[in-house]
Amino acid sequence: MPVLELAHKRHSSRSDRLMTFVVWGCATLVAAAFLALLADLLWHGGSWLSWQFLVTAPENAGRAGGIAPILVSTLLILAVALTAAVPMGLATAVWLSDFTRAGGRLARWVNLCLDVLAGVPSIVFGLFGNAFFSVTLGLGFSILSGGLTLACMVLPIFIRSAESGLSAVPDDWRWGAAALGVSRAAALRHILLPAAAPALTAGLMLSIGRALAETAALVFTSGYVDRMPESLLDSGRALAVHIYDLSMNVTGGDGAAYASALVLIALLVLINGVTMALSERFLARRISLS
Repeated sequence: MPVLELAHKRHSSRSDRLMTFVVWGCATLVAAAFLALLADLLWHGGSWLSWQFLVTAPENAGRAGGIAPILVSTLLILAVALTAAVPMGLATAVWLSDFTRAGGRLARWVNLCLDVLAGVPSIVFGLFGNAFFSVTLGLGFSILSGGLTLACMVLPIFIRSAESGLSAVPDDWRWGAAALGVSRAAALRHILLPAAAPALTAGLMLSIGRALAETAALVFTSGYVDRMPESLLDSGRALAVHIYDLSMNVTGGDGAAYASALVLIALLVLINGVTMALSERFLARRISLS
């Protein structure tokens, strides 16, 4: 019997070491891929980066000058998308997780729609945004049209992440709040949402990444104009569209395209970092108050 136990322990130890090696190897490959991508961008576009590149307008079809109007348009489009998507997505996630917990026909249809929308190509969203926001609503090629189209794109991602986080909160917490006479709105605000904050943050970060990297949908909605926008109804070129245009349509624009890609990655890291810091600060404050 001791011999069998010793053999079993040795087998388990080998399995644990193999699993550890595989997990660390996969994580290392992912990190190496990102570092290789970053190194390539720095090698080809690092010399273009400067303060002037960030604060001046593009010249000669983007071969010279900077990306100031493109950067402003990108931030405005992202702001419109998140302003429209986050409240609607959070409300839908709350409805799915706490108001239809037993399941129902309408909830199943909503979940089916979310699954279908998550797999719809971005070009289809672009055509829809052009037909509905630009033409039917009369918004034209504008930052508002682009932002609302991106909101439609990121809604399935954010709703699924938020719903998963809210559904993972133990039901005992809900029952305890109800037993203490806490209203559903108060329980949602003070118990459920803070507990689901990591999932909400993850969904927000994924949504931001999807919105910042989008190209096809914005070509049909926000347009190609590279001048400084004066309002949300002005056309504006996003960074991803600018990178595509420089690399595909502008001879000699590769250097500026690489530099713009570096700015896009830096912007994504900065926004995600701020989002995570605010989430951690919110959780720490909630824990200290409790």
